[in-house]
Amino acid sequence: MIELWGQPLTAALLGGLGGVLLGLAARLGRFCTLGAIEDLLYGGSGDRMRMWGLAIGVAMLGSFTLASLGLINLDRAFHLTIAFSWAPAVFGGLIFGYGMALAGTCGFGALARLGGGDLRAFVIVLVMGLAAFAVLSGPLAPARALLFPRQMNAGPPVGIAHVLSAFMGGSVPLIGILLGLVVCLLMLSARSFRGDLRKVVWGAVAGLAITSGWAGTAWLARTGFGAQTLMSHSYAAPVGETLLYAMQGSVRPLSFGIGSVAGVWVGAFLGSLWQGHFRWEACEDPRELRRQIFGAGLMGAGAVIAMGCTIGQGISAISVLAFSGPVTLAAIFAGAALGLRQLIVGFRRSTV
Repeated sequence: MIELWGQPLTAALLGGLGGVLLGLAARLGRFCTLGAIEDLLYGGSGDRMRMWGLAIGVAMLGSFTLASLGLINLDRAFHLTIAFSWAPAVFGGLIFGYGMALAGTCGFGALARLGGGDLRAFVIVLVMGLAAFAVLSGPLAPARALLFPRQMNAGPPVGIAHVLSAFMGGSVPLIGILLGLVVCLLMLSARSFRGDLRKVVWGAVAGLAITSGWAGTAWLARTGFGAQTLMSHSYAAPVGETLLYAMQGSVRPLSFGIGSVAGVWVGAFLGSLWQGHFRWEACEDPRELRRQIFGAGLMGAGAVIAMGCTIGQGISAISVLAFSGPVTLAAIFAGAALGLRQLIVGFRRSTV
């Protein structure tokens, strides 16, 4: 496969496979971070949040099972090779979550909406990708590096499973498998969630898509001709990378991230056609568009500072039990809750 198509195209195809699954989960299963948070806080339902939790549990089970079989070396996973720091995880997560609330969706959700014909999502994708690269390697990169320096782990990787293994004994893969199983059982403990087969299935599919990312990049790293980072899906910097490829494809190679971004769009497009929901939509309120553009900019900056978005940190990082995953996800939740409160009820204290 690599000999036939070359490593860049192979990496993009592997990323596209998982991306299509995630896009289908978004359209057919309504797999959405902001929607899950809004349902929990204001809709009186935690089922979509349990769907998100099930995706995390399944991804953990899949990733650590592959590690136990020797198919992937999670010690080389991107999120475990970077030294954990509280400041970027919390600050980046907060502004990402707040921006997500203002934009009405995250980067992954915007790609899924774009697949259904929403041109407002196209603006969000463009602005988020530009903001991400402005902070990653553009004019704001020196300030980011000064305020939130990124350091590689000097010694062996330090993750949640590694710490538990040191204190309690047992292998790292076994601890990860057991924790993943516990998370899945907790999510499935609610009868209302178990009774909705669509949510259960698509939550599991989203988790398997993340596992496919780890498996695919591990295979490339083991059999490919060039270097390949062990990674899974994320939709912050790869969105900007995709925009650059669209403009400079003749001098810029394909990658796993570009394939993943394209895959989400394709999966969402196919899902919207299957449902008969594809239709062109545009923003008629300039104030709404202004809010969405500002939110998209915050998301791009926040995701680069936190080194991941709702998918990249919220599922991919947690699936290998990196400390940055749950911390960033909690900060994203807090930022989104603050933004939703501002939009829905305002900040003024009730007089009743």
